[in-house]
Amino acid sequence: MPDQSKLVTVPVGPLGIVALNSCTSLGDKVDHYISRWRHERENLNAHNVEFSGYEKDSYLIQAHCPRFASGEAKGAISDSVRGSDLYILVDVINSSIEYNLGGRMVPMSPDDHYADVKRIIAASAGKARRINVIMPFLYESRQHKRTSRESLDCAIALQELVSMGVSNIITFDAHDPRVQNAIPTSGFESLMPTYQFIKCLLKSVPDLELDNDHMMVISPDEGAMYRAIYFANHFNVDVGMFYKRRDYTRVVNGKNPIVAHEFLGDSVEGKDVIIIDDMIASGESMLDVARELKRRKARRVFCLATFGLFTAGVGVFDKAYEEGVFNMVISTNATHENPEVLKRPWYKSADLSKYIAIVIDHLNHDASISDLLNPTERIMTRINEYKKNHTISDNFTAPGQQLYFL
Repeated sequence: MPDQSKLVTVPVGPLGIVALNSCTSLGDKVDHYISRWRHERENLNAHNVEFSGYEKDSYLIQAHCPRFASGEAKGAISDSVRGSDLYILVDVINSSIEYNLGGRMVPMSPDDHYADVKRIIAASAGKARRINVIMPFLYESRQHKRTSRESLDCAIALQELVSMGVSNIITFDAHDPRVQNAIPTSGFESLMPTYQFIKCLLKSVPDLELDNDHMMVISPDEGAMYRAIYFANHFNVDVGMFYKRRDYTRVVNGKNPIVAHEFLGDSVEGKDVIIIDDMIASGESMLDVARELKRRKARRVFCLATFGLFTAGVGVFDKAYEEGVFNMVISTNATHENPEVLKRPWYKSADLSKYIAIVIDHLNHDASISDLLNPTERIMTRINEYKKNHTISDNFTAPGQQLYFL
């Protein structure tokens, strides 16, 4: 049974979840968890008018964005949203969805997905009591700072959503969380999947030695250091870092090409190393770092990234895996996972649907999510369990905690 201690307040409004086409699979899982929890929850106020519609078989609201042959679109909501606490889920980098443009099928771009979010907000026509956007991969988040005469697309998008009435924007592992400075008086949370990463790693690898003599955490560049330090502190192991030497005289695919990866840190010889970053795009940088670590005689290499985009396909990873460059890639289902990737023996998926469901459940009650943002206690409980059993169970809970955190 879910923890009831923080969910005794009156909900902001009847819960409604809009999972856009880019996020239907994740939305279904989130909806299933919340529906199950609320049916199991012993709530003495469940029959009060303020809790009307609290227990439902599904909280999904039917909405779609049909397109004309010209490529133009409109947002349409089929169910009533009057007075509801609305949560819109969107995966802005899901290129597997196509639409008809002038007689040919074209994949949806991040701009198309973002435009659909605005269409659904507009379709609610001011009837929803509160609108929240859950965007696991923050739209245009890699363009977070200006180095010359450049647009600041992410900041503009955040301001635009707030101007349309969005109260809370929830994302995962923002490329630079400081982008929230664009909307300093509005709700913005960048959640970290550290607990889910550690759980997936410990369940998948039974022979890890969780100490400083046998393990090390690596940041592939200076921008990911805070992730690596936070991760390493839970295992009480050292951190190393690569920095990229770039050729600033050329621009290739929108960026200055990397000339070499230089390493800063202690010896990795004989150690299991964990490379952690926010995303795998083409994978070139991650694999270069893995090769450098193997050249320095690292024992095993585990690559962790919140978003596994694999924009250059999986062939380069297949080849590197066969060469022994790395042992495993762990990413999340926060964005669309290519079915071909899921078939690979080197790939593991960390499920974030329960975490998102918990956040929605709490926010609907206007309850604090501070404990959800800091998973240290849960992580340490899992690590101690692993040190004792060299595995972790599916149905383990920390003392005083309920099944929320399985």
